[in-house]
Amino acid sequence: MLYLIGLLIVLGLFFGPNLWVTYVLKKHHRHLPGMPGTGSELALHLLKQYGLEQVKVEQSETYNDHYSPSDNAVRLSPEVYDGKSLSAIAIAAHEVGHAIQFNRKESVSLLRKKYLGKALVLQRLGIYILIAIPVVALVFRIPHIALLNIVIGIVTMFVSVLMYLAILPEEWDASFNKALPILEKGEYVPEQYLPAIRQVLKACALTYVAGALADVLRLWRWLLLLR
Repeated sequence: MLYLIGLLIVLGLFFGPNLWVTYVLKKHHRHLPGMPGTGSELALHLLKQYGLEQVKVEQSETYNDHYSPSDNAVRLSPEVYDGKSLSAIAIAAHEVGHAIQFNRKESVSLLRKKYLGKALVLQRLGIYILIAIPVVALVFRIPHIALLNIVIGIVTMFVSVLMYLAILPEEWDASFNKALPILEKGEYVPEQYLPAIRQVLKACALTYVAGALADVLRLWRWLLLLR
């Protein structure tokens, strides 16, 4: 019983944040007829307002909202690009917040450049190590080498999570020092919707970390270990 409780706690710690982020974003994706514009229209308006007409606004794949520093482009999923929901408005403002950070050369914008690439490399390295475990154990016929590789692979992915945590100040700044004040002062959404907007912006800020935590315990990776 204690083992089951412990397992549930561990699963909650790793999958809970990702499930919460997904739930919040979907909860507030309901179309609101009273919204004056779509997510893409708001992004274009804000970029013009801040003198950032050089920043492009493009449509991307589903669940792939992001700002690309290399292309200087705000990319919004179809649900956000054409959406008139609280999630669409908040996500568009959040990504514009990243564009403001980068084009103003704010120090916080350097965190993604410094850590995101390394986090992705470590994440892939952890996956490759875990996949290689059966091969290495078979070739060298050393019983303990499989356990060593498992430990190395898991530690590698945990380090990746820590690097995603290092990006959190940049994400938090885009949500609560950029997007929220912009939406509040500009009165882009009615006051009664601001609590929901704050909730969506919090989910935006935690997306990377929540996804990284969930990746550590993806079922198919554990199935590889068992195999």
